[in-house]
Amino acid sequence: MADAKTLIVPKGATGVLVFADGSAVFGRGFGATGDAVGELCFNTAMTGYQEVMTDPSYAGQIVTFTFPHIGNVGTNLDDVEADLPHALGCIVRQDVTEPSNFRNVEPFDQWMKEKGRIGLAGVDTRALTRMIRLKGAPNVVIAHDPEGKFDLEALAAKAAAWPGLEGMDLAIEVTPRESRLWKDGVWKLGHGYGLNEAGEERPHVVAIDYGAKNNIFRNLVKAGARVTVLPATASFEQVMEQKPDGVFLSNGPGDPAATGEYAVPVIKKVLEADKPVFGICLGHQMLALAAGAKTIKMHQGHRGANHPVKRLSDGLVEITSMNHGFAVDSDTLPANVKPTHVSLFDGSNCGIELTDKRAFSVQYHPEASPGPQDSFYLFQRFVEGLK
Repeated sequence: MADAKTLIVPKGATGVLVFADGSAVFGRGFGATGDAVGELCFNTAMTGYQEVMTDPSYAGQIVTFTFPHIGNVGTNLDDVEADLPHALGCIVRQDVTEPSNFRNVEPFDQWMKEKGRIGLAGVDTRALTRMIRLKGAPNVVIAHDPEGKFDLEALAAKAAAWPGLEGMDLAIEVTPRESRLWKDGVWKLGHGYGLNEAGEERPHVVAIDYGAKNNIFRNLVKAGARVTVLPATASFEQVMEQKPDGVFLSNGPGDPAATGEYAVPVIKKVLEADKPVFGICLGHQMLALAAGAKTIKMHQGHRGANHPVKRLSDGLVEITSMNHGFAVDSDTLPANVKPTHVSLFDGSNCGIELTDKRAFSVQYHPEASPGPQDSFYLFQRFVEGLK
């Protein structure tokens, strides 16, 4: 790392990561030019970089990929979890190479440029990851200029001025503005996503979208439901107008306590109406808040496709996908809330069930994309319980 106050940019550097304390990491920029400020995190998945970049839960964040070869299979039209990327940028070890995959439609660096996202290559991502593990997730600015001209002091000041994710409601920024009937079906090689042919005879799930990945809705359909998606700001009356058999609470970005200001009162009314509820990630935190628990900001968060979680009922270990920087505080769970899953990395809460309501949730992503499919049974459990 270098000190921004020296104003020395190494020869050949076209990209930089600047920290709030004035330190900087240089590399080779790719994708869009300009700069972006956000929280630096790391993801340990070996596959699925396009799905990671388009996951709305990464809003406000810059992703360090620990796997060195990012971009080597290019991009395609199917491996996206939202219409646009939500991660602000990414940091990779190796330069992005020419794509080598029959599904490729566009090289990753060109895709990043068109989507307005900044990349930084040639960085010691192992060192960055270790720094985050030791010191926590910092506020940073990522910048790319093909001529290597950076005002490092100004970028450091921008990183220092950014308030951080704590207290920030980002779900309101990524949620859809209107309700919609989910139409995609299951993906098949060579065919893409088939048409969802869910009929009226299927259980009706109303999904509140705090920043959901598309594959969540596809998994609900695969499990046997028909799905209507509502914005994060939907009222209790708007939820009930859909005549739901069950209510799903999606993943999403930002501080759950901030989103909970408007989401929790709705969820409390849904629980009082005795509607079955299933939540994941931010939805898990929303359910916990509605039940009376509290959430906390994590030191480094959990992000990757290889996180072991223990199911407390029988000791079974699931390998899961995760993406969260906040967690439910286990010490604040009320008497009617039973912990069901814990992380084997740090013992943090990864699942709850309300003993007096038909409601449960998990912190991880059972829909994967990318990641293992050990936890698809949760979608089946939820939908089967609605019949």
